[in-house]
Amino acid sequence: MDEFNERLAALRAQFSDSTDFHDPKFRRVGEKIFSGGTRVASYSGISTFASLPSKTVDFQKPDFGDLQVAVVGVPMDLGVSNRPGSRFGPRAVRTIERIGPYNHVLDCAPAYDLMIADIGDIPFASRYRLEQSHQDIESAISKIVAAGVIPVSVGGDHSITHPILRAVGRDRPVGLIHIDAHCDTGGAFDQTKFHHGGPMRNAVLDGVLDPTRTIQIGIRGPSEYLWEFSYASGMTVIHGEEVPQLGIAAIIEKAKEIVGDGPTYLSFDIDSLDPSFAPGTGTPELGGLTTREVLELIRGLKGVNLVGADVVEVAPQYDSTTNTAQCGAQVLFEILSLLTFSPALK
Repeated sequence: MDEFNERLAALRAQFSDSTDFHDPKFRRVGEKIFSGGTRVASYSGISTFASLPSKTVDFQKPDFGDLQVAVVGVPMDLGVSNRPGSRFGPRAVRTIERIGPYNHVLDCAPAYDLMIADIGDIPFASRYRLEQSHQDIESAISKIVAAGVIPVSVGGDHSITHPILRAVGRDRPVGLIHIDAHCDTGGAFDQTKFHHGGPMRNAVLDGVLDPTRTIQIGIRGPSEYLWEFSYASGMTVIHGEEVPQLGIAAIIEKAKEIVGDGPTYLSFDIDSLDPSFAPGTGTPELGGLTTREVLELIRGLKGVNLVGADVVEVAPQYDSTTNTAQCGAQVLFEILSLLTFSPALK
């Protein structure tokens, strides 16, 4: 009993009525986030992606200041083949509170460790013209890249990845880690190739994406016959049903082996998750990844030379619980955490 009381007295002396951090590891993080014994409430202020600082950028005359990473909304879903609504994805993801600020697995707090901001949404000249919207996306992302800033986009349907890759891969083709239910390498149909089922094919044919440095993870559903291009071009495809047998650790190692040390883009479609976790999306497919698998997978990519990323296809109106937006916001935070360690960081 005397030993218990002595330990209790020591704990009371050290921790009662105090927000001091005694462990150097926790102090390093806590002193960034706490100020005067408190921190900013996650539910207060203007909603931004993962509670990042907000920075207004005029894309006609952009000034990105000293930013290293810019998170930008892309509210456009003119390329969907099934249910529309991912144009509301960026707003839904912004409203999710209590994302971060600390990533205990990767031991970083991206909002404090990076010069990073939510710079608002890409401006569109027309809400009706898909090809014009793609030009607007490419133009805006090109300006971010030209300033030496890493772009992280929140869509929007997956067709936005094609113009983003055209901007990110303009000077040299990039590798790709693509987490999705669908390969998105389909050809033209209904008189256009610009749809959310074909951005990766379009990017390869434009010379901005290296298919031999591309891995597609979680692929499943009834559209396998559309993905011939993935195999013919040399992409590596890991189907959803292969994930349990291979294991996430082996998939991580395979992804790192394929992309190597070269510049790499990360594209995350929310429908890679099983619809039991993320029902709010346009093309849900049963048999998907779990949230735990996705977190392990993304965190395992620490050290990859990431030059950009996106989170797409959150369509909140099909989700009565906000789980899908919650998943999208958490994945976004994990990607920002990865960027803390990217060799591409300026």
